[in-house]
Amino acid sequence: MAKSKTILLVANGDLRQSANEQTWAFQQAMEKQLTAAVTKLGYKLVRAHPYKPDAKHGFISSQKEGMAVFATIDPTTPIIVAEAVWQYSHHVLHGLISHEAPILTVANWSGSAPGLVGMLNLNGSLTKAGVKYSTLWSADFTDEFFLTHLATWLKAGAIKHAIPHVRALAKSKVPPKARALAKKIADDLRRRKSIMGIFDEGCMGMFNAIIPDELLFSTGVYKERLSQSALYYGATQVSEAEARGVYNWLRAKGMKFHLGTNDETDLTEAQVLWQCKTYVAALRIADEFGCETIGIQYQQGLKDLLPASDLVEGILNNSDRPPVANSKGEIIRDGQPLTHFNEVDECAGLDGLFTNRVHSALGQPVENTLHDLRWGAYDLSGTTKEYVWVFLISGSAPPAHHVDGYRGTDSLRQPYMYFRLGGGTVRGIAKPGEIVWSRVFVEGGKLKMDLGRAKVIALPRAETERRWKETTVQWPIMHAVTYGVSRDQMMARHKANHIQVAYANSAADADLAMYTKAALAAELGLQVSLCGTKADGSKF
Repeated sequence: MAKSKTILLVANGDLRQSANEQTWAFQQAMEKQLTAAVTKLGYKLVRAHPYKPDAKHGFISSQKEGMAVFATIDPTTPIIVAEAVWQYSHHVLHGLISHEAPILTVANWSGSAPGLVGMLNLNGSLTKAGVKYSTLWSADFTDEFFLTHLATWLKAGAIKHAIPHVRALAKSKVPPKARALAKKIADDLRRRKSIMGIFDEGCMGMFNAIIPDELLFSTGVYKERLSQSALYYGATQVSEAEARGVYNWLRAKGMKFHLGTNDETDLTEAQVLWQCKTYVAALRIADEFGCETIGIQYQQGLKDLLPASDLVEGILNNSDRPPVANSKGEIIRDGQPLTHFNEVDECAGLDGLFTNRVHSALGQPVENTLHDLRWGAYDLSGTTKEYVWVFLISGSAPPAHHVDGYRGTDSLRQPYMYFRLGGGTVRGIAKPGEIVWSRVFVEGGKLKMDLGRAKVIALPRAETERRWKETTVQWPIMHAVTYGVSRDQMMARHKANHIQVAYANSAADADLAMYTKAALAAELGLQVSLCGTKADGSKF
């Protein structure tokens, strides 16, 4: 592949100094293992940028820094982007777009260090940008799967993973009921249209999460670009009494808040009340602008003004939620969720809108959410021999998804390294049941959608706690088993750090919901693929 046997290594990181500093040890350990693997195969791995003693880490931590680094890189030398952490893709996307030599993205298979999530986001961003790349993952970089594929990339400059689980919707037999309902919903969207509220576009470098407007137009969805400044101002206009009314409503439902008195380490009542004010403000702004779905950026900017928006996001996605009146005294979307897409992931927003419409029409549960495709492992308790994914959203899921609903839901302070001003999460253990998973993404200038089926299983509390401790204990967790999609197939195909999930009342209901959403997406111009199998192992 290369004239010399030198391979460059780039390590991209967070924008936040606290996160980069605290996660550097994971990256350091990974790079040591990766270097040994490359050396074993007769090549030399060289860092393209140094460790920064003053910053106490060796990550690229801004787009500005990334451009300076890539300006010194020989574009004809092969490059590995090694990720053991969450990373902001736009820090390095520019350099990878113009890089001429082969590119390999690599992540460590670990729950503790979210390199998998970071790499999947970068992969989705590269895919959207039309950049050719290969990708690999490993727990310790000594397994046969990793070494065999790494050797192929080092020699040939490319790796092609087998994805036999992917099947074009056109090759599947879609039930007539699904097609008819999909056409009815599509006709309504094209005629009446829908507004997607965007509270500051682009979050945490997620280029893959921004849908170009012209691609949305065919779906009947149009963006209303809103400002987090307006949301902050709106929160300041909500009275203490109204905020406390929301808080008391949640507590009366059985939701538990783990409160303390130290603002820096504990969740405090004052933080929660600010979150309740933001919840009220978000609903009123959405109502004012006619938004069917909204996304709050959740991070840069707003995090320095208000506690985290997680409480807002999880509760908005629930049908049963604190009532809020508009200026006319009318309850806003009474008895319905206001579909929220975390981190302003517009692909998740469009998916969530489709899900809400389809599940409403079918009489299925309408609550849906994205999760991070965080990690996965076999069950150490012996409860199941199936491979169990950890789907873990970074702060909130609708209580309807949790065991015992609100009574099984609690709220813990978001980690300080992400949220200086705190704020509570909406945490719970996802209830057993049949789900549809999906993802909208952009590739080749087209909107595409992958869908599949899975089940959520119950694991012993000790195993759940182990998985929480391996990841982030403050966040809601889902134990998911995908039908007909292996770990490596999912990683090879999935074009995002996020995966959308929604429950159905039975396996047959979930199949019909999946087919209907798939047909709806296709009717509106998306290129749709079904992934894996039904619950019984049969093909779609």
